[in-house]
Amino acid sequence: GSCLINQHQRLQIRPAVSLHFCSRDTAISSSRFRCFDHSYPATPDHPPYFPASTPNDRSSGSMAISDNSEPKTATGPCGYVLEDVPHLVDYIPDLPTYPNPLQDNPSYSGVKQYFVNADDTVAQKIVIHKDSPRGTHFRRSGPRQKTNDMQLDISQVYFESSEVHACVVTCGGLCPGLNTAIREIVCGLNHMYGVKRILGIEGGYRGFYAANTIPLTAKVVNDIHKSGGTILGTSRGGHDTSKIVDSIQDRGINQVYILGGNGTQRGASVIFEEIRRRGLKVAVAGIPKTVDNDIPVIDKSFGFDTAVEEAQRAISAAHVEAGSIENGIGVVKLMGRYSGFIAMYATLASRDVDCCLIPESPFYMEGPGGLYEYIERRLKENGHMVIVIAEGAGQELLSESMNQQDASGNKLLQDVGLWLSQNIRDHFSKQRKMTINLKYIDPTYMIRAIPSNASDNVYSTLLAQSAIHGAMAGYTGFTVGPVNGRHAYIPFHRVTQGQNKVVITDRMWARLLSSTNQPSFLDLKEVEAKKKEETKAQPIVGENHSEATSTSRPKE
Repeated sequence: GSCLINQHQRLQIRPAVSLHFCSRDTAISSSRFRCFDHSYPATPDHPPYFPASTPNDRSSGSMAISDNSEPKTATGPCGYVLEDVPHLVDYIPDLPTYPNPLQDNPSYSGVKQYFVNADDTVAQKIVIHKDSPRGTHFRRSGPRQKTNDMQLDISQVYFESSEVHACVVTCGGLCPGLNTAIREIVCGLNHMYGVKRILGIEGGYRGFYAANTIPLTAKVVNDIHKSGGTILGTSRGGHDTSKIVDSIQDRGINQVYILGGNGTQRGASVIFEEIRRRGLKVAVAGIPKTVDNDIPVIDKSFGFDTAVEEAQRAISAAHVEAGSIENGIGVVKLMGRYSGFIAMYATLASRDVDCCLIPESPFYMEGPGGLYEYIERRLKENGHMVIVIAEGAGQELLSESMNQQDASGNKLLQDVGLWLSQNIRDHFSKQRKMTINLKYIDPTYMIRAIPSNASDNVYSTLLAQSAIHGAMAGYTGFTVGPVNGRHAYIPFHRVTQGQNKVVITDRMWARLLSSTNQPSFLDLKEVEAKKKEETKAQPIVGENHSEATSTSRPKE
C-alpha cells in the first residue's frame, strides 16, 4: 500500500520497531525505521534524516540539529517532516542530566505509559488520502524518557529540582484562564518536580527590569483560579530584550514561562534568541493565550470556550430585547480583531442570531443582496432580528480609517458596532420611513474579565503541565498546545508567522449560513477567488480551527 498510517493514534518513531507503511518501491526490509536509517538512499523529495554531524549535535543521536538561526527540521520517507523545537544542548553541549523526580512520585506509580517516548510526534494533518504524503509533525509533549541498549527506562531531566529558579509572566490583554495557568505552573513545578523557587513577574514584560516580583508558592496561588484577570498584572509593550535578559541573568532565573497571545509569543521568541546568543542555560516556554482563538497550528487557545459561553448571555439578552418590541433589532459586538471565531461559534451555539458578520467575510450595506435589504426582509418575516458582529468586521466601510497601533502592534479599530447601529437607524428612519427599535450591546470587557469555565480550567492545566515537562526536559524556544487533540511542542516561529482565520469557503462557515439563513454577501466569482486565495495561503490544515476539538476534552 501507499503511505498508510492511522493519524488518530499517536505516531511513535522507535528504532526497535518495524513499521511497514511505505510504498512497494521503498519497502522496509530491516528492523529499523527508515527515517532514522543512515543507509537509506537519499532522493530529491526525501533527503536523509541525519545531515552531516556538527559540533552541536545531540549526544543521543536521535535528532539532527540545524543551524541556530534556522528552524530545526527533519525529514523522512513518504513526505514526513518534523518541525522540532530547540534544546539546551543544541548550544550548550555536555549538559549533565538528572533522574526525573516523577519516576519516584507516588502519584504516578500506577499510571501506565506516563512517560512519552523520546521520538513520539504528533501529526498536524489527520484527514489524508491513501497516497497523501505524511506531512508535518511536531514533537509530542510530556515527561521524557530515554531507552538504553538494555531496553531499560531511564527517566531524565536537564534541571536538578534544587537548582531551578523559575518565573512566570503574563502579557497583553486579559483572558479567562490566566490565573488557572499561573496556579498550575506553580503547583506543577512544586508537586511534580519539587521546585521551590518560583517568581511572578508583575506588570508584563516591563516587570523584568522594574524589579517587580511576587514569590509564588502553592499556598499563595491556591484559590486564584476562582477569580478573573491575572494576579500578576499585565501590560502591552514594554519589550526591551536586552534589559529583560539582563534581569533574567542577574536574578539567576533558568526557566521562563510566558503567557500571552501573538505579540507576546513573538517577544518570547526574541528573548529566547538573545538567551541562546549569550549561551545561558535558560529554558523559555510559551503558553498561548487569546480569546480570539487566532493563534495558528494549535487547535484552540485557552479562554476561547469561556468567551463563547459568556457571549451567548449577551446574545440572549439582545434576543429578549428585540423580541419584546415591534421591529426590534439587537446588535451585539463581540471580540475578533482579525478572526471571527467567537462570533461564529457563539452564533452557532445560541441559535438566536439572524446575521453574523466577521472580518473574513466582507459585506455591503446597500443594494440588492445587501445588509439593509436582508434586515428589512427579516423584520417583515419575523418582526425582530439579532445581528452579531466581530469588532474587526466592516472596518473598510467606516469613513475614517485609523492607521494607529496599540503598544502590542495591533491596529486600533473604530467601534464598528456603534457605526453599524447608527447607520441602520438612519437608513430605516430617513430613507425607508420605517420605525425600528434597536438595542446595542458590547460585552467585550465583561467577557475578558470573568473566571474560566470548567473546560478552560482543565485545558489551562494541561497546557501548564506540558510546558513544565518540556522545560524540565531541556527543551526551549517553544510554545505548547494541542494539535489534532494531542498536546505538542511547537517552535515559536510557527505560531508567530500569522493569524489563524475563519475559512469562509469551508464547511463550518457554510453550517453557520444554513443556521442563520443570511446571505453570504459574495457572488460566485468572489467565492472562487476566495477559494484560490485560501488554497494558496493554506493558513491551517483541516476545517475551521476548533471544529474538531472545541467540544471535546483535549488529550495529553
